[in-house]
Amino acid sequence: MLIAIVQIPGLQRSAEEATASARLSAPLYAGLDGLKRKYFLNGDAGGGGVYLWETREQAEAWYNEDWAKKVEARFGARPTVTYYENYVVVDNEADELRVNGASEPLPEPSPR
Repeated sequence: MLIAIVQIPGLQRSAEEATASARLSAPLYAGLDGLKRKYFLNGDAGGGGVYLWETREQAEAWYNEDWAKKVEARFGARPTVTYYENYVVVDNEADELRVNGASEPLPEPSPR
């Protein structure tokens, strides 16, 4: 699994503005080839998103120059994209550990 973190520097909005903006753009991501999940972000460092992709190729096909120009035109800042490979997930909600896509029960918690 590939994680892409998109940051739009200087984008400061209220929670209400960020939510309204996310609702408007959410349909762009519905059914997008290779995209598993997108989290919209709004915070001290600006706005952006965390995306979970099947492959880097699919992500790079989305984050092209046209995409960057549209984001910059809409928000007034050029986005940056940072990629991370993800090999292990601790999922407390599902009570499982996923290693390279294979699920197993979470180990017992360690004492703090």
